[in-house]
Amino acid sequence: MDEELDPDDKNVNSVLAQEFTELLAILSRQSTEVIMKLCQMMPGDAGWNIIQPASSSAELTKHIKTMLDYFMLANAADCRKFLEAMCMLCEDIPMHLESRLMSVAGYANDDCESSSPTLKEEMPTSPLSERQLVKRPRIDHWEQYIAAVVPLLLKRWERLSEHLVGKVLLENVWVSPRTVNRGRDRPDQTPGPGDRGSRTPEPDGDYGSLETRVTLETFLQGCAGKVTVLLGQSGSGKTLLMSSLGQQWARRLGPIPSSFLFVLLEFRQLNFVSRPLSLSDLLFRHYLPLKGDDDEKRTIVDYLISNPEQICWVLDGYDEFHSKLTRQQVQEKVLDPKKPLPVADLISGLLNRQLLPGCTVVVTCRARDVTDLEGVSDKVGQLLGWDCNEIKEYVHNFFAAKGHGTGRALGRQAADLLLSTQHLLAMSSLPGLCNICCICLEYLLLEERDDERGSMTREKAREKGVQMPGGGRGGGGDKVMDVTNGEAQLPFTPAQIFSTHTQVYLTVLGAFLSCDPEKRGRNDTPKNMTTQQSIVYTLSQYQPELCELSQLAWKGLEGGKIVFLEEDISQDVLKFSIRTGLFSQVELRREDGTLVNSYSFIHLTIQEFLAALRVMTSQEVSDTQLKKSNTLTGPKVLELCHCVQESQNQQLAQQVVGTRRTLELRNIRVLPSDIDALAFVVNSVGDNGIGLDFGACSMELECLDVLPRCQYIHYLCFRSRKYGDKFAEKLSSILPNFTTLRKFGFCGASLTTTGAACLASALQKCPDITEINLSDNNLKDAGIEHVADVFTKLPRLESLMLGRNNSSLKAVDYLIGKMSSCSNIQRIFADLLNQKWSKPEMQTIAEALACCPTLSVLDLTGGQWDVETLKTLTQFLPKFKVTQKIILDDSCSSVKDLVILTALLPGCPAVRELHIRLQSPVQVSIVFSERKEREKPAESAERSKMLCLSRCGLLPLDMQRVWRSLGTSSDLTLLDLSNNSLGNKGLKKLLDILPHLSNIQEIDASNNGIGMEGVVMLAGALCSHNKLTQIHISHGGSEQVTLKFSPDESHDKIQMFRTNYSNLEPSHVTTLCKRLAQCRSHLELDLSHSSLTAEAIGNLLKILPKMKSLQRLDVSHSITSTAAAVILVSCLTVSERVTSVVLRPQTEETESFIHFDSVKAEHASCSLTHFSWNDVNLERLLKILQQGPRLSHLDLSSNQLEDKGVKRFLDSLPKLKITSWVNLSNNSLTQQGLLNAASTLRACGNVSGVEVCMGAEERCLIWFTQYEDCDKTLSISESSLERDHLVRLAEICPSLTKLELKNNSLDSDWIEDFVRLLNSNERGFSVNFEERSIRSEEAIDLVCRCLDHNHNIHSIKVRYNTLHLSLLKSTGLTSLSLVNCAVKGYQLEPLMSIIQKCPLLTELDFSHNTLGLDGAMFLCTILPLLPNLTSLSIGSKETCVVEEISEALLQATAIQCLNLAGHVIGEPAVQTMTRMFPRLRSLNLSHCARSPAGGLQLIKALGECVSLEGLWLNKVAAAVGQSGANGLLDLLSAMEGLTRIEEIGLEGWRMADRGIEQLIRLLPFWTELRKISLSENLISDQSGDKLLQAMISCSHLEELHVWSNRLGNLTAARMALVLPLLTHITVLNISENCLGPEGSASLSKAIMCMKNLTKILLTSVGTPELCAVAASLAHCPLIQDVGLGWNNCGDDVAVELSRVMPLCQKLNRIDLESNSVSVIGAEALVRALQSCPALQLIRLWRNKVSSSEVQRLLLQDRRLNFSST
Repeated sequence: MDEELDPDDKNVNSVLAQEFTELLAILSRQSTEVIMKLCQMMPGDAGWNIIQPASSSAELTKHIKTMLDYFMLANAADCRKFLEAMCMLCEDIPMHLESRLMSVAGYANDDCESSSPTLKEEMPTSPLSERQLVKRPRIDHWEQYIAAVVPLLLKRWERLSEHLVGKVLLENVWVSPRTVNRGRDRPDQTPGPGDRGSRTPEPDGDYGSLETRVTLETFLQGCAGKVTVLLGQSGSGKTLLMSSLGQQWARRLGPIPSSFLFVLLEFRQLNFVSRPLSLSDLLFRHYLPLKGDDDEKRTIVDYLISNPEQICWVLDGYDEFHSKLTRQQVQEKVLDPKKPLPVADLISGLLNRQLLPGCTVVVTCRARDVTDLEGVSDKVGQLLGWDCNEIKEYVHNFFAAKGHGTGRALGRQAADLLLSTQHLLAMSSLPGLCNICCICLEYLLLEERDDERGSMTREKAREKGVQMPGGGRGGGGDKVMDVTNGEAQLPFTPAQIFSTHTQVYLTVLGAFLSCDPEKRGRNDTPKNMTTQQSIVYTLSQYQPELCELSQLAWKGLEGGKIVFLEEDISQDVLKFSIRTGLFSQVELRREDGTLVNSYSFIHLTIQEFLAALRVMTSQEVSDTQLKKSNTLTGPKVLELCHCVQESQNQQLAQQVVGTRRTLELRNIRVLPSDIDALAFVVNSVGDNGIGLDFGACSMELECLDVLPRCQYIHYLCFRSRKYGDKFAEKLSSILPNFTTLRKFGFCGASLTTTGAACLASALQKCPDITEINLSDNNLKDAGIEHVADVFTKLPRLESLMLGRNNSSLKAVDYLIGKMSSCSNIQRIFADLLNQKWSKPEMQTIAEALACCPTLSVLDLTGGQWDVETLKTLTQFLPKFKVTQKIILDDSCSSVKDLVILTALLPGCPAVRELHIRLQSPVQVSIVFSERKEREKPAESAERSKMLCLSRCGLLPLDMQRVWRSLGTSSDLTLLDLSNNSLGNKGLKKLLDILPHLSNIQEIDASNNGIGMEGVVMLAGALCSHNKLTQIHISHGGSEQVTLKFSPDESHDKIQMFRTNYSNLEPSHVTTLCKRLAQCRSHLELDLSHSSLTAEAIGNLLKILPKMKSLQRLDVSHSITSTAAAVILVSCLTVSERVTSVVLRPQTEETESFIHFDSVKAEHASCSLTHFSWNDVNLERLLKILQQGPRLSHLDLSSNQLEDKGVKRFLDSLPKLKITSWVNLSNNSLTQQGLLNAASTLRACGNVSGVEVCMGAEERCLIWFTQYEDCDKTLSISESSLERDHLVRLAEICPSLTKLELKNNSLDSDWIEDFVRLLNSNERGFSVNFEERSIRSEEAIDLVCRCLDHNHNIHSIKVRYNTLHLSLLKSTGLTSLSLVNCAVKGYQLEPLMSIIQKCPLLTELDFSHNTLGLDGAMFLCTILPLLPNLTSLSIGSKETCVVEEISEALLQATAIQCLNLAGHVIGEPAVQTMTRMFPRLRSLNLSHCARSPAGGLQLIKALGECVSLEGLWLNKVAAAVGQSGANGLLDLLSAMEGLTRIEEIGLEGWRMADRGIEQLIRLLPFWTELRKISLSENLISDQSGDKLLQAMISCSHLEELHVWSNRLGNLTAARMALVLPLLTHITVLNISENCLGPEGSASLSKAIMCMKNLTKILLTSVGTPELCAVAASLAHCPLIQDVGLGWNNCGDDVAVELSRVMPLCQKLNRIDLESNSVSVIGAEALVRALQSCPALQLIRLWRNKVSSSEVQRLLLQDRRLNFSST
């Protein structure tokens, strides 16, 4: 390490001499101006002789040397002055060097008087002096902060090392370097040599295999400027080692330079940082607070930003970090270090070099999280576990440190016990767990001593300040430790004590609990207990504490929390955990910089064990939580095996391997204990057998000693370059032990001849082996010969893989010779790579190969053969028994070779595919058919052959040679000629042979330079070849050209001609379309993504009438202008077959197309959107539309027509023949445009409605009808109307039937004035005002004012925030309603005077408000004033109202309809009320509460209500006066005389089968029934069937509500028969039943016949198969509301709905929430919405559409709703 030097006279010159070389290099990079200023500091001639500008770099270097030489010999004061000046003036001085120079230079001001006169005169205010004032303090503050960090780290180490039993030395810790996967290019931030002192950096990248090891100190050498990742398991000592690293730095030792700032941060503490931090906050608030002011902090940060290489960040425990870092691409953007960032972004910035590039970063984490750090790490190493000697040494040190009287003997006994106990030995390879094992052993061993000796020993230990678990229990046991010659003789064996890890940790818990001072020394343990029983007894004494601790541990792991605050734990358990040693105290710095006490379990495995204990023992943990808690052990197969072994449950082991024929282990370190766990699991399979596949696993040779414990292994494979001859030799010694082995692999390894010989020798002792894979090694000829020699000794060997083994022809010949005598071998994969064969050599090999029984793959890559040699191969090839393919890469080079190989397709029946590529890289493969196919008779075998000649440089002349070689190969199904040079001539040759290719399915001729002439030829081919069904062309034929065929030769099929991304000239269009007009089958022409000019479109229109077979013309992304679109629209006048025209500009994503009917279309539709219109184009369009056919609808939305364009269109509207609607939405209308649209209701007799919205979703729709004298509706919403707009609307109102004004920000005065202007006619007129302000008192005030100003108001109603007015000429007010508008009873007083003036009032409704006593008194006052009142509704949840008004109601003799829903009706009120029942026609007592006696009286009264037409008794069955079914039956019996019933509500009666039977008896008498609600009645499927059958008599039924019952397939089947007979049905609600797929199909049949259906709700009906239901809606022209939510429906239902939607023009709502609709289904719905202007909402909440896709879809149409509201 660099030593601090005092600024004395002796050292300053020596420092300059020591750093001479580096200073020379630094000065050589400075500007001439800087050098001249430094030279001026030399006195007299010495300086002026060299300040003249140097003519070359060599001369400049000479000047600098002269200057440095001078100051090395100058007096100390001048030398210090020079060094300081150089530090101030020079750039890019390494920080450690600058710090050293400034330290020896000191402050020059102290020697100002003795400095050079020249300098004093020349530089009094120079930049040197100014910079000195800035730069020097920066260095001082920086060094002061470094000095403050030193005691912080020393104190931390002192705290952590307090109880260590040995020294922690980095040179004694071993690390296995791993290959670095950078994953991206990053600039090298490693500082130069000067930044590292004398250290030699280690090379980046691969450090060798996992078995290579170096010390931690060596590994960290050269980490400066890099990101170094240190991996280790939990307990490997990562945190302790990083603290040791900090302690060494503080003592100026170790691999981190002492001049660096050392910042040690723990991720577990960073988890508590919630708000963004700047770099300054991280250092001075979270790491080490600084007492200085903000300027000092700013100075330090500025220095750090300028010198990032001077800091080392140690980030410990990334695996504990909550905010995991995501791997990202290189980001060039550098983060601002002064800007607050989330802590995850701050750490990511350091790792990605976006923050402080060049700093040193050391990260520790578990191996499982290293993937997060891929691409950012420069060095990766994994901490290695302890070997047996290190474990033994630690055990001895542990017991020696405890101070036991017989410490050595106890230590030896403990070491012997540990080394002979499998679980303890496996755990002890990790230092942290070794400590836990020692605690466990100490407890066990001391438990066997007598109480007195145990107590004395523990007292001694405590006197030394060592906390010692174990002992303290009184009472002897049945086991005594006999100590003889210092050796303890244990009466138990290790296997008896520790058969599982669970027992180990239970013992550890017992050890810690025995440390409890409050119970130490108590002799309350029962006598004669075994050790395990005593542990269990000890645990039982602390059950409450352990229960809370286990819950804390579990919650902590669930939330990724291992540090707990005091408030997280009860004080009693906290004190208990501290005094027993289960908790260790941790210093935690809060976000404000203050330190607080926090705690963690002594080791993570203790927390994990307690959490697992809670999961497995607590009754509170559900199955769902239990599955979630499986994350405690991780998903890896190896960890799962350990868990299963821990359970010792054979059935569980069988479940693990039950679905896995092979256990695959990849890229992990495997220990002997892991193999033992594997053995427990795989041995559970028994004779069924299982495989083990080790891929790139680091495995010591000791693991192979344990591997034979795995029985029933049928497959064993090792894949990695790690495995070489030494590994193979060890493996060979155990292979014969696997008596069930069938398949063996040692591939992709480093096996040579030596290893092959060992394996071959061992394999011959495995007589049942069937497959051997030794491919991708380095066996060479000799190794292959060793393997071939054992063929005859392996009678069951079927398959052998020896490819990629660097062998020659000699080995192949030897191998083939051995194979010839072994008929059992069916498949051999061997390579004959890069062999230069002559024709005789080829003949020899080919003859030998022909004798081989079976070959799987024959690789002859790189053969470099001439034509004759290749011919020789093809002559013998039909005799080869190849099952897969022959590879001839780099073995063919010319078209001659290609032609020779092509002949194999017709000449060799076994050849199925031929792939040839002659361009580099040359690739040739011959693929053979399966043996089963070859064995079929020729006449029955399905011939299927493929020829791929892509990238072969074929010319038109070559085609003839290829066809000649193929002969009459009618078996060819796929032909690939792409990427050649065929051109139009070659294409013609191809089309000429089409008749000979009788089985062809596809031809690819892409990228062959085909032009428009070839495109026309292809069009002709489509018309002349019946089997040719599709032609796809792009870029005018120069790129994609594919032909697809079908065996169907009829003319009913659809043929497709597609040319995309093409520049279609007018002449091209003419020629192409003339040729396609000859097509006899149904034709689809796709010209999308092309350029269609106006002239080209004109030519298309000329030929269009002649294209009789054309069904669809696709011009998506091809309409370049509005003028072109207008021309294309004229197809409506050109062809009578056009059914729809949909056009969008070239820039839009949606489709543009024209559909045609086979004959004359009855009507057409037209959609032109997103165009930019001028007057000329608009006039042309209107002229075409006037001349065109009758249109069902016209969509001109999103065209930016504005008021002027819309006005021009509206003026022509009477001349247009439109039957359904016009869409003018999104045309930037103002209120004037709105009024113009509204005026069409007055100007056009067939306009039935206008809907305008100027809100976020701008809408303007005009609806039409077939009749002149029709109802007319105007709806205006969110349009910010002013007073004058209302005046204009009043002028239109005489033509209207209904006006709806919604959320238009209307003032109440404006509404009042508007109502004053309204007149009415004999037909009547209604108007609705919806405004948020219409509530409570404001609503009453507005009602009063409206009634004062307009005496034509027939009825007035306020419902929630909507005012409804109905006007009828020369009539008084008959209906007044204030419903659910937050009215209080005391607010009704202003209505008194109004009501007094309305003697004709017949209906009064104050429902769903809060009347109270004031409201009751109001009613009592007005009821006598209303002699004609026939209907009163006051439904609400209140307790006193009915009691108060019952007498007044009785006196109001005109009342026939009464709604008291929700009220509490006392017995006196019931007695009074029932007296008026006989005269009632409608009664609503739903949700009413009454006494049992009142219920009985109600039953009797209902029997007398013979005039009732409407009865609502929802949710009242429980209070009828009797319990259970009898009360319900009495109620139903009382209804027998109600023969006039039209509407009845019996929801929530829970009447079940008996009640339904009684109801069924009543239905035949209810012949006028129109509405019935039987929801929530426990109706079974059988009862539902009978109920539907009984409803046949209810021929007037309009609404049926049976949701939330138990209806199923039987009821649905009955619906299919009954509902078609009930022709008036409009509403059907059968939600929350269990119809199932069969019921869905039945229901769909019923729906098809329900022509008047307006609403159907099928929410949660138990099946996602609702496609048939969706399709049946096409037969319901009046449907408005469809509910299919909560059924798990998929895209099929959404797509079917999208098909139906345009057919249901009144549809306004679809509910698909909580289904499984993906973006595919959602996009289909969006497309359909373009044709459905009336549709207001499609609910898609809780479906499978990502948030990004949601935003994209909402941009297309806001009518989709993905929210929960």
